[in-house]
Amino acid sequence: MTKAQIVGWAHSPFGKSEHPDTETLMSATVPGALDHAGIEAEDVDAIFVGVFNNGFSKQDFQGALVAMGDDRFAHTPATRYENACATGSAALHGAMDFIEAGRGRIALVVGAEKMTATPTAEVGDILLSASYRKEEADIEGGFAGLFGQIAAGYFQRYGDKSEELAMIAAKNHRNGLDNPLAHMRKDFGVDFCNRISDKNPYVAGPLRRTDCSLISDGAAALVLADEDTAAQMARAIGFRARAHVNDIMALSHRDALQFRGAAMAWKAALGDAGITLDDLSFVESHDCFTIAELLEYEAMGLAEPGEGGRVMRDGITAKDGRLPVNPSGGLKSKGHPIGASGVSMHVMAAMQLDGKAGDMQIPDARMAGVFNMGGASVANYVSIMEKVR
Repeated sequence: MTKAQIVGWAHSPFGKSEHPDTETLMSATVPGALDHAGIEAEDVDAIFVGVFNNGFSKQDFQGALVAMGDDRFAHTPATRYENACATGSAALHGAMDFIEAGRGRIALVVGAEKMTATPTAEVGDILLSASYRKEEADIEGGFAGLFGQIAAGYFQRYGDKSEELAMIAAKNHRNGLDNPLAHMRKDFGVDFCNRISDKNPYVAGPLRRTDCSLISDGAAALVLADEDTAAQMARAIGFRARAHVNDIMALSHRDALQFRGAAMAWKAALGDAGITLDDLSFVESHDCFTIAELLEYEAMGLAEPGEGGRVMRDGITAKDGRLPVNPSGGLKSKGHPIGASGVSMHVMAAMQLDGKAGDMQIPDARMAGVFNMGGASVANYVSIMEKVR
């Protein structure tokens, strides 16, 4: 079976964009991906679009919007994917399945979201739809409130880890200084992130503003090709393994302090790749909230349950640590336009492996791990990536 490989990419700046909607965000980003891959629109056999939407825009049927920006795509099959905050990775997996099934040679993946035009209170309610509304719709603070409850439960079981969460926030903001595409390029420092103030108030439970990812606009795109086609192109980033594992949506049905689906996805991907965490040069991980990154340390096997804070204190995930996590700044600094995030994380990993990450570059990066999740570790995607050529 042929394997899908990344042969080109593009990434808009994340933040408050002048582009009014996902249509214009995508139309501004897709040409760069085509140019980077060295192809024309006519070469694309299918398009896979990741947009969460769910109320950010009255315009839906967003898979068809790519052709509105470039009518050369008018007759190219296009499908829109949605899988909460893992929407971008769902679209990527759809494209890889398409190529690896032999249905086409080249696929375009584009993820986008326009969030900043929506009032903040409405954003929180829209994002809460990534939880189980029958039981969790009344959680105060919206989706942040959901993770605030998880953080409070973690503190009750294992002790107050506020400072460790502040260390995660500070690490990712410091890394974001080196990412010209990041929404917030500012080094806040641990003291600011750990101190309650007018500029850093509590948002939900023990989570402060600096513990929460940003409301952002943006788009990111990838071009994939089969191995034979990729061999004729300027670059090829391959997937040693990939995994997708779901867990039950309702938190009442599981231990919310164990990201079991994430742990299963990591175990499957590392096993299929025939490697351990020690073989990875870095990880791009889903830090929608700092408590999520801490729990992901435990899920991936860097620490035992309750010991994720030690990973930060030992400097393991610092940019110069044993396993750098989120050298791009992560969702915390880079931003989190929902449909674009999973695609963005793979773009950031591909840039590192290609040695083209600029000031973000991890020296001699050879193999990457990417973890993108939808909901509170409900839809869990892990990619193990490496440079083929």
